[in-house]
Amino acid sequence: MSDSRLSSLPDLPPPPPALLIGAALFLDFDGTLAPIADTPDSVVVDDDLLALLGRLRDHLEGRLAIVSGRSVATLRDFGFGEFLLAGTHGLELAEPGRPAEAPARLPAISEAEAAFQSFAAGKSGVLVERKTISVGLHFRGAPQWGREAGDLATRLADQFGLALQPGKMLYELRPGGADKGSAVRALMRREPMTGGTPLFIGDDVTDEEGFAVARDLGGAGILVGAPRSTLAAFSLEQVAAVRHYLAQGFAGTD
Repeated sequence: MSDSRLSSLPDLPPPPPALLIGAALFLDFDGTLAPIADTPDSVVVDDDLLALLGRLRDHLEGRLAIVSGRSVATLRDFGFGEFLLAGTHGLELAEPGRPAEAPARLPAISEAEAAFQSFAAGKSGVLVERKTISVGLHFRGAPQWGREAGDLATRLADQFGLALQPGKMLYELRPGGADKGSAVRALMRREPMTGGTPLFIGDDVTDEEGFAVARDLGGAGILVGAPRSTLAAFSLEQVAAVRHYLAQGFAGTD
């Protein structure tokens, strides 16, 4: 995203644990709670992570949400069914035990998926990820195809009037009208998130909208990973540091 408020500081300070007091906590998944894997389906969510998040959610009186490019269905398959969820970059919202609020899958997404499948055929390391209402083209295992993948995704977005969402070694096509920032705004108007101070933790450029809205609403963003231009005010080096930081949310309260 382009924003004059972007920070280009080489090193942001680590977030103080006090930020977690009274927070409405928004957490990206891939690259934040779990390391980015070679393929979308090879990510493993361990029991320790689920236990940590469950304990922190309870400590925050329910004010914890997973905000991801993954679909709600996939997040629930990973074990996040008892959490407030925003999937597909904010296009899907779901409360525990209830169906996801989401638009219908567009015929254009299925046509784009077919084009992605044709492109990926015979290219080792190029993968198509079918989501509930979107589709992604991954080239982490074959970066030499990145330019061609981007050209194809751009053409399809223009042809079908779809939103093009670049990510880490992938291009995703989806309906427009939502992003991680809009998800934060929507969830901050709902119980139990209302009344908390938004804190968004993420690693990708797709998380910048979340950082922006958190800051606009009086909170902050935390960037995970290598320094880059960002709207986040703080940083953590890697997934392990995120888990350590989150564990401080209830340290000393037992």
